[in-house]
Amino acid sequence: MENLPAHKQLNQHIDHTLLSPTATPEDIKIHCSEAKYHKFYGVCVNGSNVGLAASMLKDTEIKIVAVVGFPLGANSTEAKLAEAKDCIESGADEIDMVINIGLLKAGHVKAVEQEITTIKEGLEDIVLKVIIETCYLTDDEKRAACKAAVNSKADFVKTSTGFGPAGANIEDIKIIKQAVGEKLQIKASGGIKDYKAAMEFLDLGVTRLGTSSGIEIVSSIENA
Repeated sequence: MENLPAHKQLNQHIDHTLLSPTATPEDIKIHCSEAKYHKFYGVCVNGSNVGLAASMLKDTEIKIVAVVGFPLGANSTEAKLAEAKDCIESGADEIDMVINIGLLKAGHVKAVEQEITTIKEGLEDIVLKVIIETCYLTDDEKRAACKAAVNSKADFVKTSTGFGPAGANIEDIKIIKQAVGEKLQIKASGGIKDYKAAMEFLDLGVTRLGTSSGIEIVSSIENA
């Protein structure tokens, strides 16, 4: 890979992620301190931790990313929208929402599109990333999910929650990129653990990386 970005540039593609169900308030504080030290673009946390993360990062440019309908996507549209609005009131700058995977697989693409539209319109200018959970989808379903996200005027398509049987991979990113073109950005997440993998995704046009291994990724550059 030629012309690799500088360390600082790579940092600015990373959402430093902590979504463990056992994460304590102290874990969140440490996580935010790590994000400040390494100058990551954002921290990605569960809704109940948004307020704490926002207070820890209030004097920085680091974005607070909250997950909604996580990790199954099976909540009602009304519940997802209420959850998203609550996260924003607590300090979230961006929302990563899981689609209703069952509806998509049943072929009810318009219903999925309507849900994304409802939430995007309800959030106004807040960045909305649509998690399509690629590991459960056929290639045609991935394309359909991407089309729904484009039609709904979301901001990103995101590959995975990290809680499914598989995360981001190169072939899925190629499918997503072909489907969304330049209309939406792409966030790769799930299983991104080293610098080589991170760079492969960025080279394909991914603009954001969701990973709990951000420190390891950037440390491999610092220690080179």
